Amino acid sequence: MSREGDGGRSRAPDGGVLGRAPSGGLVLGAIASVQLGAALATKLFAQIGPSGAVLLRLLSASILLFVVWRPRLHGRARHELAMAAVFGVVLAAMNLSFYAAIDRIPLGIAVTIEFVGPLAVAVAGSRRPIDLLWVVLAAAGIVALTQGGAHGLNALGVAFALFAGGCWAAYILLNARVGRAFERGTGLTVAMCIATLVALPFGVVDGGAHLLEPRSLAIGAAVGVLSSAIPYSFEQEALRRIPPHVFGVLMSLEPAVAALAGLIILGQGLGGRAVTGIALVVVASIGASRRVREAPVAV
Repeated sequence: MSREGDGGRSRAPDGGVLGRAPSGGLVLGAIASVQLGAALATKLFAQIGPSGAVLLRLLSASILLFVVWRPRLHGRARHELAMAAVFGVVLAAMNLSFYAAIDRIPLGIAVTIEFVGPLAVAVAGSRRPIDLLWVVLAAAGIVALTQGGAHGLNALGVAFALFAGGCWAAYILLNARVGRAFERGTGLTVAMCIATLVALPFGVVDGGAHLLEPRSLAIGAAVGVLSSAIPYSFEQEALRRIPPHVFGVLMSLEPAVAALAGLIILGQGLGGRAVTGIALVVVASIGASRRVREAPVAV
């Protein structure tokens, strides 16, 4: 992990607007965009189901990225293409499982549970005793969320959120590698196309002919831009410059932003127990972030 971090920071960013933007601003912009898109996507669930919404999200993002980056695969090493393909499978699994989760449990709670993935990346490999405290706080937050029962949580929704968290951890690590192996958004575009193909059968079964209705296509395109094209591009550019574990801890505001989006857009109010659980996870992430910044990067 430390060698990946050094490689990400030593390469000068490519030109363009994203190349000149600060890494922290890119990550925060990605957080706001993806949570707005997730809240908007729930408007499609009654019509085309969670998997149908994922398909339209990935398809629209793939088209947009392909037009922007026009990837050329000729001459690419086989291992680079394989890495992009694996990244695409992870993207599909992460999106399918997360949307299945927010179809069953509130957005803020789902994102908080899913956040175990980035938090695990943040503390992975640490031997500092203080980092155990952040793990315990995060675990206490998850328990507070899942044991309250006031929001109709079900085991399957929690399981989907936890699985999405594991995929999110893999996404962070793979995104960093793909971003360094391919120029600009080429690798991301290839991965997004693969993810669309993986999600295709699930989306068709869930959405059927409703996928082609104008309302579905319009909202799906907006979700694709907000939840995939913008945040993934922002995050990949940020991961070119910062180590994956630092990226993971910069995401500490994600659960709070998700809860705010759920409240404002979906009317999903949270009780005191849920707010406490989210706060514990955020504090754990901030604590882990401080330890990472204090610790020297091994080489």
